[in-house]
Amino acid sequence: MSADSKISLTYKIGDEIEIKRLGYGAMQLTGSGVFGEVADRPNAIKVLQEAVASGVNFIDTADAYGPHFNESLIADALQPYKHDLVIATKGGFNRPGPNEWVPNGDPKFISENIEGSLKRLKVDTIDLWQLHRFDPKIPVEETLAPVAEAVKTGKIKYVGLSEVNIEQIERAEKVISIVSVQNLYNLGNRQWEEIVDYTAKKGQAFIPWYPLASGPQKLAEKLGRIAADHKATTAQIALAWLLRRSPNILLIPGTKSIGHLHENLKAADIQLTDEEFEQLSK
Repeated sequence: MSADSKISLTYKIGDEIEIKRLGYGAMQLTGSGVFGEVADRPNAIKVLQEAVASGVNFIDTADAYGPHFNESLIADALQPYKHDLVIATKGGFNRPGPNEWVPNGDPKFISENIEGSLKRLKVDTIDLWQLHRFDPKIPVEETLAPVAEAVKTGKIKYVGLSEVNIEQIERAEKVISIVSVQNLYNLGNRQWEEIVDYTAKKGQAFIPWYPLASGPQKLAEKLGRIAADHKATTAQIALAWLLRRSPNILLIPGTKSIGHLHENLKAADIQLTDEEFEQLSK
């Protein structure tokens, strides 16, 4: 693991678009089970606006969040967009009901996702479009064909993947250039450790989803001690560890609370010592 104490708080996607590594994930701004409209829409709009006002310039959403409602909410809250704001969205999931996620890699469905996202986000080009999952029933080459076409026609700038292994990344790259990978990863769940290192070497961003899980009790005790030393919360220390873990990690913690939003963003100010980083990494 890297223990480089000089942490850059920005990262360039595709070596071109510079973003702040502490962003915002909008998934929570939906109904129960990530389904339907968010209960308190005025508050959700305020949270999004406050995130951008506080310096966030990377927001992650998806066609499947709601579905559709989340992308429309972002447009309603943030249009006209700040010039440096990067909005990443995703496609490739059917949503039959709350907490139900069914991969759908049918090219026609993917095309509909892309066109729908453009319309709901009210943009001509999607900054970063990510494939939610590989559909085991459809070859990924077919799934990505309309994505590659959208890149050619200027509807998508960059393409990423989610929940993939190295073999799947390499297979997708035979169809189209991949700039980011979004996998489950946090201090307590490091099943994708090799993907963090692989993407770092390849110059690809790694975007951990569910970044705030604290893990087993033993780890939680370590977190608590280090948090107390920094007069910080355990969540802030978990985020600070991720920022330290690898310079290609982009964080998208989500919240419905403006107070919690500010708390998350303050994680960028925490400098873990080498010893603290190693203690948490064991």
